[in-house]
Parts: sequence; C-alpha cells; structure tokens
Amino acid sequence: MATTHFGFETVDAAEKAQRVRGVFDSVAGKYDLMNDLLSGGLHRIWKAYTVQVADVRPGDRVLDIAGGTGDLARAFAPRAGERGMVVLTDINEAMLRVGRDRLLDEGLALPTAVCDAERLPFADGGFDLVSVAFGLRNMTHKERALAEMARVLRPGGRLLVLEFSRPVEPLRKPYDFYSFKVMPLIGRWVAKDEASYRYLAESIRMHPDQATLKAMMKDAGFGHVDVHDLAGGIVALHVGIKC
Repeated sequence: MATTHFGFETVDAAEKAQRVRGVFDSVAGKYDLMNDLLSGGLHRIWKAYTVQVADVRPGDRVLDIAGGTGDLARAFAPRAGERGMVVLTDINEAMLRVGRDRLLDEGLALPTAVCDAERLPFADGGFDLVSVAFGLRNMTHKERALAEMARVLRPGGRLLVLEFSRPVEPLRKPYDFYSFKVMPLIGRWVAKDEASYRYLAESIRMHPDQATLKAMMKDAGFGHVDVHDLAGGIVALHVGIKC
C-alpha cells in the first residue's frame, strides 16, 4: 500500500483523509478562537493580505477550497457582487457547517459543498480565482489537488495558496519551541485536545517549503508563480497564474 505522512507518523495514504477529518471534527467548535490565540490575531492580517492580493472584481467566479469557517469567502463575496459567485468548500462537514452558519448569520447565503480537493466536482475552466488557506498541507496528494485546482480555473485564472512555510533561520528555534511545547498546551487547556494541535504543528514541518511548493505549482500547470513571505516566512502566500 502507498504511504504518506500524518504529522510525523507514516500511515496508509488511504487512511490520511479520515484521520485529518477526525482532527477537524474535534477542533471545529473552537477553531476560530484557537486561531486567534495561537497566532496572536496575525492570521487575520495574513488573510486580509490574501484578499488584497486576490483583487476580486465584480462578476468574478471564486472557489474557496478548505474554506473552513468561511473567512476568505466572507471577504470575497461582496467584491464579487451579485453578478459573481463565491463557492465555499471543505472536506470536513463539521467545519463547513460552522462556516455556513456564520455566513448565514451575517446575511450571506453562499453555495457550499463538502468535497475533496483531489476530486473537485466542478467543470473545467469554471472559475476566475481559486483560494486555499491553511488547507493544502492536510491534503494527501498535494500534486493531485494542485492539478485539480488548475483544471477548474480558466486560462489566466489565479490560484492563491496561503500556508505555513519555512521561516528564516533566526526564527526557527523559537518557532520550534512554540510549535511543539506551547501550541499543544494551549490546545489541551482551551480546546481540550492536545493531540490535534500536536498534529497541526507536525503537519507544518512536513509541508513543502516555499521553493518546493512553487515548483509543484508550475508542474501542475501554473506558468508564473509569485511567492510572498509573511512573518519572516512562517507563512507564505503563493500566487500562480494558469497557463
């Protein structure tokens, strides 16, 4: 059987999606609170920057993959306007339900779909923009997911990948200490789930660095890829343009 990583653990590739789903089932209710606590609110700045770079225009068709609780979809929707469309998707039904309900509470009724990014249920070339924020690292076959994202984009359409990445050298030791010592403790105290936050820290270390992900996006069909390092490379925004 093919194997892959689940954090630092080696597992059957067919098993990973189910185990990732279990992690997010566990943390869905406190996901936004934990994001604020663990990043000191910086995740809001990183997402706001992503929205600015996305530059969604009226009439644009946008697909937000692994959209979770809907932060990006909420920001994109008024920019796309009534002539456009923003579709919120996630493989995890619990996360998607939280996001959908939050959007409805704010008066936003967006199309939502539970789906696997490696097998998107959308036609070729149907979107102007695809976004995925802090979700790519949890996908089993990243190259397959990137190819699917390219498939559903029109020629010249853009993919935005916001994800944890490799920080500059002076930040690596303190970042490791925070990730492996502090994050799991906060997970235990607040979310009552230390193991899930230990996995999340490990998954960040197993994710491709900036240069590797850029090469993967080019292999998937993106002719030009820009990389924007944020917070000293702790997070990176990759912007790819489909050939």
